[in-house]
Amino acid sequence: MHFLSYFAAAVLPVALIAAAPEAAPRLPVSSFEALPKPLPLPYDEHANADSAVAAAKLQARRSGKLLLIDLGGNWCLDCRLLAGTMELPSLKPWLSRHYEIVTVDVGRFDKNLQIPAHYGIRDRLAGVPAVLIVDPRTDKLVNAGSIAALADARSLTPQALADWLAKWAR
Repeated sequence: MHFLSYFAAAVLPVALIAAAPEAAPRLPVSSFEALPKPLPLPYDEHANADSAVAAAKLQARRSGKLLLIDLGGNWCLDCRLLAGTMELPSLKPWLSRHYEIVTVDVGRFDKNLQIPAHYGIRDRLAGVPAVLIVDPRTDKLVNAGSIAALADARSLTPQALADWLAKWAR
């Protein structure tokens, strides 16, 4: 076998496997029952969103993780379901290895809208939770076009939510 053919057949697949994103952990079938009760109220309505995002972005850059900005409100059941899923003991450590997570209260779509605007989302948010996955090295949005994919979180299983988050992990 020619050396380059051998290299392509033997080494390149290994390199591609190493670069593939790590799958989300398999959650127990009874994950709905495992969600915290009551569901979390993850959004601090009095937090300085700009400072919180800047601090999380700096930490993500230092640690080599992606930045996950969770935009929502405590009034939103889908936001609280996402937060409860991210708190599951079988998922939380995995998320912590891949993401620096910050929550931003957007009120009733009338607060802290400078955060999504910074990433090119200037129109009204299509729904919440809106999840921005940001590469902190470039400050660029990684999941453009799908930030509102979890806005109907109640229609997804905890495993489907975890799998969606895993799509972006590196």
